[in-house]
Amino acid sequence: MSRIDRETKEQLRKSFSKRVSFDELERKIYAHDMGVMPSMVKPLVGDAIPEGIVQPESEQELVELVRLAQAKNIKLTPRGKATSGYGGVLPVQGGLVVEFNRLNRIIDISVDERTATVEPGVVWKEVEYHLNNQGLTLNLYPSSFPASTVGGWLAQGGTGIGGYEYGDFIENVVAVRLVKPDGTVRELKGHDLDLVSGAGGITGFISRITFRVKPLKAMHLNAVAFDEAGQLGNFMVGLYDRKVPLWSVTFINPEAARMKNKLPPHLHHGRPVEHPRLLIPEQYIVLMACTEERCDLIREDVLELAGRFGGQLLPEEIAWHEWEGRFEPMRAKRIAPSLIPSEVVLPVESLAAFIADIGKEIRHPYIMEGFATNRRELVLLGFIPHDERKFNFNLAFGLSLSAMKIAQKYGGRNYTTGLYFTGFAEQILGREVVERLQQYKQELDPKGIMNPGKVIDGSLVGTGLNMASALEPVIRIFGNWAQGKEAGEVFKERKGIPGDIAWYAYACSQCGYCVDHCDQYYGRGWESQSPRGKWTYLKMLLEGNADWDQQAVNNMLACTTCEMCNRTCQLDLPNESSWLKLRGLLVDGKGYHTFPPFEMMVNTMRQQGNIWGSYAKDRDAWITDEIRPMVKEKAEYVFFPGCTSSFVEQDVARSAALVLNAAGIDYTYMGKEEFCCGIPMLISGRWEVFDEVARHNIDLMKKTGAEKIITTCPACWLVWDIYYRHWAEERGEEYLFHAMHYADVLAEKIDKGEFTLPIDLDRKCTYHDPCHMGRAGVRFEGPRTLLNAIPGSNFREMRFNQMDAHCCGAVLTLVADPDVAEDLGAKRVQEAIDTGADTLITACPCCRVQLKRSRDLRDMPIEIRDLATLTAEALGFKVEPSDAVVDEKWGVFEAMIRLMTPWGMADLMATMIPDMIEAMPDMYKSMMHMVMKAPDVFKEPMITMMKSVMPGLFPQLMPEIMPKVMPKMLEKVAEAIPMPDYMLEQMPDLMPKTMEVLMPKMLDEIIPYFMPHMEEYLRGA
Repeated sequence: MSRIDRETKEQLRKSFSKRVSFDELERKIYAHDMGVMPSMVKPLVGDAIPEGIVQPESEQELVELVRLAQAKNIKLTPRGKATSGYGGVLPVQGGLVVEFNRLNRIIDISVDERTATVEPGVVWKEVEYHLNNQGLTLNLYPSSFPASTVGGWLAQGGTGIGGYEYGDFIENVVAVRLVKPDGTVRELKGHDLDLVSGAGGITGFISRITFRVKPLKAMHLNAVAFDEAGQLGNFMVGLYDRKVPLWSVTFINPEAARMKNKLPPHLHHGRPVEHPRLLIPEQYIVLMACTEERCDLIREDVLELAGRFGGQLLPEEIAWHEWEGRFEPMRAKRIAPSLIPSEVVLPVESLAAFIADIGKEIRHPYIMEGFATNRRELVLLGFIPHDERKFNFNLAFGLSLSAMKIAQKYGGRNYTTGLYFTGFAEQILGREVVERLQQYKQELDPKGIMNPGKVIDGSLVGTGLNMASALEPVIRIFGNWAQGKEAGEVFKERKGIPGDIAWYAYACSQCGYCVDHCDQYYGRGWESQSPRGKWTYLKMLLEGNADWDQQAVNNMLACTTCEMCNRTCQLDLPNESSWLKLRGLLVDGKGYHTFPPFEMMVNTMRQQGNIWGSYAKDRDAWITDEIRPMVKEKAEYVFFPGCTSSFVEQDVARSAALVLNAAGIDYTYMGKEEFCCGIPMLISGRWEVFDEVARHNIDLMKKTGAEKIITTCPACWLVWDIYYRHWAEERGEEYLFHAMHYADVLAEKIDKGEFTLPIDLDRKCTYHDPCHMGRAGVRFEGPRTLLNAIPGSNFREMRFNQMDAHCCGAVLTLVADPDVAEDLGAKRVQEAIDTGADTLITACPCCRVQLKRSRDLRDMPIEIRDLATLTAEALGFKVEPSDAVVDEKWGVFEAMIRLMTPWGMADLMATMIPDMIEAMPDMYKSMMHMVMKAPDVFKEPMITMMKSVMPGLFPQLMPEIMPKVMPKMLEKVAEAIPMPDYMLEQMPDLMPKTMEVLMPKMLDEIIPYFMPHMEEYLRGA
């Protein structure tokens, strides 16, 4: 087992800074790939938890890391996106996991040479985007295209979609740069590429790959259905015999089609949404793809072969439905919740016999998807639905060996080696390649530094599976006996986790589709922050391998609620609504603290009805003399500007009010009694406060007599149209209100020809979709209709827009970590600049704050505007910009966020140490004075003793200390944060209430930062 000493860890920290982690939770999360390991197999694998994770950014860093590993005998396990289930990324001998997520650059795309050169950590989907922009496309790609990396697929020895024409990926590779186990770099070409293809990283780290691509052309699809496996087999043989010039040929069996038809409805905000569903025939379905220029050439062959073997040409919509779902091979896991996998390579002539034997020998449902290669071979991906929570899953898992044995019977083999199938390396790679790899390892890696236990290294589990294959007939008997239940969701609470969330933790396929576009992942860079990491943690918790602590709670909290994970999940899991439910359970239910600034918001919400610490009496101060006559006593609509537009970005509230009036829309207003919509309390887990706010606002809204609400803020829209509705339903109350964002209201007027904007603004605008209006509300057209109606807007889209729009970084991330939020916002602003726009428009006050803040901190050349202010300008209204107020109030807010971190609180307490000592009970005060007055020879031992005692004593002492030092704390807070008068006036009431809640819960986090200050003070006294 590789061990890393303290000195080496410090060296790694110095070299990689925040790109290395030795955190226990992180290490446990990186001890997984997408495969499910039966409990009886885990002892054979051993402890797969790494001692650390490191994320290099360059080839030179890889070189330095390899040299360090050789010098210190540290095992290195490469990790792409862990989208395979063969154990190749499991660090079975400890050491470091080397994650390639930051080696993700596209170095060159040559249109003339038709090649792409990339770093190994880039994801296929990203490569395809950049190729398409230059009129090119990939020759072939894996079914894990949205998440898997180029380097990972090469190391796996992959083939996939497009393999019928282009074969294995290695056949398309021109050159590879390899950091060898001795720390030197070599370029591989031709025959030498066998040293990396299928080698699983045992020969070194791939640092660069050049591969062939092709011109981008429109695609043509055909889908044919067959009733019997024999018909399917004959058809597939016929395609090869006739050399039908297709690009890709894939197929599924009837069980796969049946499972697709059984999938549950889409959930939105935790509620079923029934969309029209296309049911596919439960037959063998072959999907064929080629370029449109070939469609006439192949059509006659396809139709003739289909007719000869009893096939039926399916409607075009089914073909496109299956094509759009080609990256969802594991959808059945949504209702299983576990799958027993098998993946084999088989001669096409044996397909029918293989299917027949599978039907006879495996008495479980068997889901199968096949990919045709250019070698008259098929890659067959099979799954048996089961439930890993049951003991008999261990027995049924042995049927994966049965599928392998049946394939071998017909001249087939396993797909790849990884950790589990090292005993079959010669069958999979060929004897010549295995001998080359063995010789290479003996010469260049005699210590076995590079990915030990994989491919040709006889691991215990690989040896065990090899031996078990001899006992396969007996294993099959027990496997067939170990039946799973009929697949379908059965939600039962487990270990305090709601039943649906517990189910999803097991159902999650670990495919990683949710990772790259999760702003928490690309903002922080670690799996624990991603949706996949959260599900991994919850599964660990359910299995007794983890416990809730504040760090884990913070990971659940630190999510912008952007819902991108819902968008990207191949299983269509309701990820974000699950995190929301957990926040309430953990904070409101289990008593963990939310992010500290929210506790300050709780108190100002309860006292003043807003989150900004402003006085309730000033809520309507945004109304100017010009606007006041426009506000009706009674009207069809109620204008609900929300907290940020009312108190901070008053130009948004004023502009929206003026424009609505100009469009002929009458509205009333709830006035000073209006409260915050409450979404900060909902998403921070303070659900009891949300309940109070919901009751207040709904009762107040009923008094207006109106049922239509217009908001300036997407979050306010979301609350009024969805969350309040759900809140009322849960209480059996009638809810008649319907909310709209001002952009949607004005768009309706524009579409009817009832509203036009006269002034040409001569801008180049792009638009940022707010998450709470976009994915959460599926409302995209209104803002675009309004923006395009502004003369001279010259609108252009950003790359990530509408359902795929990236988050600005605000909401919980902003409160949890302003620096990460700044980075996320800057990425979005840069995307806007890349369009050539001079103005970035959003329709969300909170997005505007974050985007403006990121722009200002990074000095980025683009104007940030709210859509309402731009629309008002196009009507000739002169509305004073609120930028100065935004800067002032956000400055206070951010300073308070930083102050209320554990280290910020420790620094604040350090300025009050003398007062804290005097506030201690007499016995402890005397002890402190004794230490301070002690001679130097005695002082250090006394401080050492105190260090061991004080962390346990502080929780007992603070309830008595805090009231006594509160005046000093208020004084120090006022010195640290220049606050407006209205906030200073409230602090004597807000701060004690906030500290009363926070201090008992945060002390464990504060003390490690505070004690060095205390020690320093005592030494210097």
